[in-house]
Amino acid sequence: MRTRDENKAQAIREKALEMIVREGFDGLSMQKLAKAAGVSPATIYIYYKDRDDLIVQLWVQETERMFDATLVDFDPTMSFEAGLKIQWMNRARFCIDNPVSADFLEQLKHSPYHPTAMKKVNPRFMEAMKEFAHNAIKRNELVKLPLEVYWSVAFAPLYSLVKFHMTGRGLRGTEKFVLDDKTMSQALKLVLKALKP
Repeated sequence: MRTRDENKAQAIREKALEMIVREGFDGLSMQKLAKAAGVSPATIYIYYKDRDDLIVQLWVQETERMFDATLVDFDPTMSFEAGLKIQWMNRARFCIDNPVSADFLEQLKHSPYHPTAMKKVNPRFMEAMKEFAHNAIKRNELVKLPLEVYWSVAFAPLYSLVKFHMTGRGLRGTEKFVLDDKTMSQALKLVLKALKP
């Protein structure tokens, strides 16, 4: 059995992420990936069973990275306002610092791979988010909502602003847009207002 080489494994992961973001899932072939990563196709199979396994494992790894980043300085017992602010800052920082990863995570979320991938993720993040929301509801800081409605109000505005920032253009496409503290605070204030009972 051939031994694993972390440098090769990292090259495979990076190139696979880039290819998927640039060309979609259909644009990823093991032959093209091997060439881009500077390894033989057989090397990829040391780490992954097949193309689908590679995609799912990549998503699990990148999701864990995003979860870890989101939870920095976060505590599910903190006030809803403080906890949501920390999440916004951490999520924005992760996306801005890791644009390829952020795009990949978004692509997979809307693909047939998502249900399989979700079963492989450590539940600690979801448990922390659930505890945070339940605590806020108990303290009358958050209105009780279906999960999808809550997420759409709590986080979709942030991700829209992050996308504008990453493209460098505002909604009209002509003016420069930068997601600064003032803009983030203004949007967060409106979101908090919308979610309060």
